[in-house]
Amino acid sequence: MIATGSTGLRRDVEQRWVALVLIAWLAVAAWFLHERWTAIRWLSLGDTDDNMRLMQVRAWLDGQGWYDLRQYRMNPPAGFDIHWSRIVDLPIAGLILFFRLFVSPSWAERLACGLAPLLPLSVVMLALAATARRLVAPVAWPLALIVLVSSCGATMLMFMPERIDHHNWQLACLAVTVAGLSDSRQGRGGLQVGLASAVSLSIGLEMLPYAAMAGAIITLRWIWTPGEAKRLAVYALTLGGGGGLGFLLFASYANRVMRCDALTPVWLSVLVVAGALLLAMALWSPRSLAVRLGMAVAAGAVIAIGFALLFPQCLGRPEQVSPELARTWLDNVREAKPLYKHPFRVAFPIATLPLIGLIGALVAAWRARRQPSAVGWTAVALFTSFAVAMLAWQARAGPAAQMLAVPGAVALAAMILPWLLNHRSPLVRVGGPVAAFVVLTGMFAGLAVKWLPIDRPSAYTRRVNAATGECMRTSRLLTLNRMPAATVFTFVDLGPRLITITHHDAIAGPYHRNGDAILDVQHAFGRGPAAARAIMKRHGATMLLVCPNMAEATIYRARNPGGFYDRLAHGATFDWLTPVPLVKGSPYRMFRIS
Repeated sequence: MIATGSTGLRRDVEQRWVALVLIAWLAVAAWFLHERWTAIRWLSLGDTDDNMRLMQVRAWLDGQGWYDLRQYRMNPPAGFDIHWSRIVDLPIAGLILFFRLFVSPSWAERLACGLAPLLPLSVVMLALAATARRLVAPVAWPLALIVLVSSCGATMLMFMPERIDHHNWQLACLAVTVAGLSDSRQGRGGLQVGLASAVSLSIGLEMLPYAAMAGAIITLRWIWTPGEAKRLAVYALTLGGGGGLGFLLFASYANRVMRCDALTPVWLSVLVVAGALLLAMALWSPRSLAVRLGMAVAAGAVIAIGFALLFPQCLGRPEQVSPELARTWLDNVREAKPLYKHPFRVAFPIATLPLIGLIGALVAAWRARRQPSAVGWTAVALFTSFAVAMLAWQARAGPAAQMLAVPGAVALAAMILPWLLNHRSPLVRVGGPVAAFVVLTGMFAGLAVKWLPIDRPSAYTRRVNAATGECMRTSRLLTLNRMPAATVFTFVDLGPRLITITHHDAIAGPYHRNGDAILDVQHAFGRGPAAARAIMKRHGATMLLVCPNMAEATIYRARNPGGFYDRLAHGATFDWLTPVPLVKGSPYRMFRIS
């Protein structure tokens, strides 16, 4: 009976894996909704991008054009363009419209923002399960889900309720890319990689390096094995065609010029030309490896040289910001710094699992070198190596690197667990798998940071973080609605949250296309009172809002001692600022500008 039951369970795990993965996703989603219900109730959109995403959806539902992504409540009356697309708006808007049938518009937004991030998580779980089935074993996918949910902390944060920005959908596209690279069926594998890359790039360029690496891996497979021509051809067609369709359907008016920070005509031309060249290579597929290699090198040279000649403005930073803005803002964005420049308590938990996954992928690729799965494991090992290398460039690569480490970690577990479970010692059979799981999933890194007295944040850092949290709280911001709607001059990082929760407009948010307004805010708070008043009046601001000890406020005081904000924080008064009384306990100071 035990054998029969075990055989039946194994058959269900192998054959009904899609349904079982979706059941697991529903369980995880239900748990996350329960854990984050308070955040959902208070619309606690913790990131500036989440707030701006909701404002973009609101504007569309209120009648703003499909291709008009200008945010008119930021830097009014002209507003500013953002480099995003409507793709991620679609599920959020659909959920809002659905919930409006049953609840108030306010609650419809809260529920939509709670559920929307969980939708791409289902795609990630399905894609990683498929990868584990193809490369490790048909019954290995549950372990992949366990590693993802329990150990990929940076990854899972992107799928938590209220995290409605586009990074979770791009991670879903990346997971589908890995599944496609590991697929032995050429047409299906090329289709997955091509479409996933096209959708991801239509959303934003954050995953452009990964898309380029995926294309390079598929091309290398064709160079090594001409029988891979079908995979390359389908990939080329879906990449170029999908990119063109994405531009046609989702490129905003502002993205139809030669900008470098989104899927504009610049990058559309790269996708179309690359797709055409790769398709020609696949259709010809000469027998000589040297000729195939030469064709690939020539195609790469054509794309690189053509890009440099036609779009020289895009050879530098894609944001195309001024040197001053880069120095005072963009170069100081924490997530854009290499991981090794972050505190140990941040870097160690992020990097541990990717390194373990890389080791596992390399070992699995070596062990499978004479098996059919060798090509798939080689592709995954290359991709995982690239993801680990990306951590040395920017810490924001952490979520992707952790997610891409899952197949390698599962492979290591599949090698070690059978030996432990069949060991003669009962102690090894019981404790060994637990210890192996803690090590192979990188969970020990989080435990070490939590319990060891290493690199603890200072009291000053904790105080600033607490103040910043208070400044962003929904209940605190709602008290500002007691004043009539106004254009409010405030901190850059507070702007998106202010316009989301209150009826007030703001001047700037942390977006590079809003660069002139960002510099104006920096100049106003950093220079003298006369310059500050002139800048505020030029923007039509009638109210000034500050939140003492907010992280951004400490920067102005440190950089510009004796400047306007530093003097204001020390209690100085100015005849053109009239204090506005706020509710007791408010973390803000508000002034009427005259």
